[in-house]
Amino acid sequence: MVIKVFLASSSGSTAIKKKQQDVVGFLEALKVDYTQLDIACNEENRMWMRQNVPVDKKPTNGIPLPPQIFNEDSYCGDYDTFFDAKEDNSVYAFLGLPPPPGSKEAEQAAKVLGVENGTPAEEPKADGSVDASAEVPVEERNGDAHGEEEQAADEEEVEGEGEGGEEEDVADEETAGDEALAEEEEEAVEETDEQANAQEEDEQEEADEDREEEDLQSEEEEELRQLEDEEAEVQEDEEEEEEEEEEEDMEETQEEEAE
Repeated sequence: MVIKVFLASSSGSTAIKKKQQDVVGFLEALKVDYTQLDIACNEENRMWMRQNVPVDKKPTNGIPLPPQIFNEDSYCGDYDTFFDAKEDNSVYAFLGLPPPPGSKEAEQAAKVLGVENGTPAEEPKADGSVDASAEVPVEERNGDAHGEEEQAADEEEVEGEGEGGEEEDVADEETAGDEALAEEEEEAVEETDEQANAQEEDEQEEADEDREEEDLQSEEEEELRQLEDEEAEVQEDEEEEEEEEEEEDMEETQEEEAE
């Protein structure tokens, strides 16, 4: 089974970039095999994603946004459902994958299975009927039934005393393994949060640099306008001087002709 994550490599939305990084970073931290499919540079990927997101999972405008997650052709969900599964320690169930032994998710699944199987089913007799005593409370059963139960309890207690040491050792090993795996999952979450924070800082720095460039560009444009205005004023003064000189020359010429 291959996990497919549909992304937009050239998205202009900071929120979408952050969500994509969060999904990819967490999958890598859990060492889950996945494939990135770019919808920005591949029209086929984009059309496949839109067609295979269930209608009831699409937004009101009908166009699902990345990231969208699939297991092969089966739809898993979007970022919001992924985040909910992450908070509930059920990412493997969200992805349709079996949880690794010793993980928190595996422990939760074992507890649920134990609760579901806590009451054993009644076994039929050879003739197909069910023992009616199974439905009668213990207090109302006959003395033979009590004797058999007490004898079985004694036997189990004796066997338990012999096997108790081994079970404790196995339980200690399982507990140590569970704690180690839980620490790995916590480290994966912390690493993902650190990556998200680092990305936010980088984006903030880029935004600050963009603002500085815009301010610098505005100053340069203002200086350029001032220079142009000064040049225009100088040119107007020169033209006025030339006109005055021409008028003076004409007046002198007229006076000479008059004489």
